[in-house]
Amino acid sequence: MVVSDIFRTFTPVNQKVTDISETLQAMTDEMRLMHETIASQHSDICQLNRNIDRLHADLRKRDKEIDELKARLAKYEAPDKNSGNSSTPPSKESIKYEAIRRTRSLRKPTGRPPGGQRGHEGSTLKMTQTPDETEEVSANYCTRCGASLEDCERILDYVTQVVSVPELKPVVKEIRHYITVCKNCGERVRSHAPRKRGSNAVVYDATVKSLVVYLNVVMFLPYGRIGNFFKEVFGLEISQGSFVNWVNEAKKNAAPAIEKIKECIMKSAVVGFDESGLYCNKKLDWTWIAQTVYFTLLFHGSGRSHKELESRFGSSLERMTAVTDRHSAYFTLNFLNHQVCIAHLLRELQYLGELDTEQQWSKKVESLLQEAVHERNENPQAVIDKQPWLIKLDALLTENLEHMAEQFGQLKKGLIKCRDYIFNFLENPAIPPDIMQVKGASGRSRSR
Repeated sequence: MVVSDIFRTFTPVNQKVTDISETLQAMTDEMRLMHETIASQHSDICQLNRNIDRLHADLRKRDKEIDELKARLAKYEAPDKNSGNSSTPPSKESIKYEAIRRTRSLRKPTGRPPGGQRGHEGSTLKMTQTPDETEEVSANYCTRCGASLEDCERILDYVTQVVSVPELKPVVKEIRHYITVCKNCGERVRSHAPRKRGSNAVVYDATVKSLVVYLNVVMFLPYGRIGNFFKEVFGLEISQGSFVNWVNEAKKNAAPAIEKIKECIMKSAVVGFDESGLYCNKKLDWTWIAQTVYFTLLFHGSGRSHKELESRFGSSLERMTAVTDRHSAYFTLNFLNHQVCIAHLLRELQYLGELDTEQQWSKKVESLLQEAVHERNENPQAVIDKQPWLIKLDALLTENLEHMAEQFGQLKKGLIKCRDYIFNFLENPAIPPDIMQVKGASGRSRSR
């Protein structure tokens, strides 16, 4: 810009410039004011930017708090997971859902009355031919004339039998051990081994020990409750240390039988596997189960890794068809064939149905699986082509579920991963649709 242009900017056109120093001074003042204005506006802009940054930080904090509150609120709004609609073990359920589980089934109402249906072959208690006691009941006097009926003829009318539990009272047997002195040579002969120094003169026999082992190992009762049971029912106060010793003794004695069961399972063609967490001495451990037509083996594992099965069953896994849930460890193993447990899938689908009652996707998948199981039950020996069923499933798995809760997308991805193992039970009658039907399915195969 030339000086003449500057003059025109700061002076009217019709004004004649007479003193250039005054004009330059005016220009300097104007520029100073402009710099001050710019500096003030820059300060305001910086303050606004700081305020905006602070507001953004507050918004992010609020968003985080909202997400946390939503997650906490979802715990109360979303249906609780229990053993009926998920893989949650019964031990983790509340009393409320335990009661619901005991009175509700995955089966859908048929509209038929409860109990045995028309044509169902009933069963009743059968009389034993060798009752322990016999009691004869007859009238003492005549209801017509009042005369005594003693020594009168009796005709058997009918017979009933009453089954009762004997009085729960411990039987104490005292055994007196004698030394017999031989008349011929004076030898003192024992009929028994000498009593060990310091040993107790009172012991419990195998009936007590076996009941303790049964209650602990089979019924899963802790030692404290077993002790209360013996005290309240039998009046016996037994230490928990005795319980531990008896269970360990039974474990040692059962080792050969357990090893034999393991060998039989390793030779089986169809095996159901499952695992469940449990706390042992306040440490999370795992109980594994392997089930076949005749045998059930429960064993302890330190984790849920596939190594637990590899270390126990080795190369025999390659000859097995495994019926399992969708736990990833099972799909790491090289089984001969695989079947995903339909019961596990139905429980997960039931939870989704409770989570969103308006949607139809989970209900359609649930109906498809139930129809496939019904088809197998109606034709227990038939080889059914699974491709039509896979086509129906694929159509459901291609549906867009992005507008639904994330649990729907998670299950959809899981079904896609195990797609090829969902309907194998249709093509092979020896493969059951779920873990609990391993025995029944193996029975069908065996009879065939």
